[in-house]
Amino acid sequence: QVELVESGGGLVQSGGSLRLSCDASGRTSSIYAMGWFRQAPGKEREFVAALSWTGGSTYYADSVKSRFSVSRDGARDTGPLQMNSLHPEETARYFCIATRWTLNAITVVAAKQYDNWGQGTQVTVRA
Repeated sequence: QVELVESGGGLVQSGGSLRLSCDASGRTSSIYAMGWFRQAPGKEREFVAALSWTGGSTYYADSVKSRFSVSRDGARDTGPLQMNSLHPEETARYFCIATRWTLNAITVVAAKQYDNWGQGTQVTVRA
């Protein structure tokens, strides 16, 4: 079992930046990839970004490409998400996720691929 704890959410003005952190503990040696989903009120969870810990492949939702960056601090087993040029419609609860399963460009967007989820951190973007 892998435990994930997010931090770094908060209130930011439109166009601003935030950096979310995700600390992983437990059986981190089983992690194939870590990443992020988000869920806005009344909407389904949607894929944001993911990073393969094996090989370093990155995946991004089209809506966040060139603005968001996912990385890994292997020494600390963290998977931060740098978010720039935020839009009000990106107000949501952001969830850190991890999986032991191999991902590809098709399966990476499916929530069911991830067997570890954090509690989430709220991001509010003010217009």
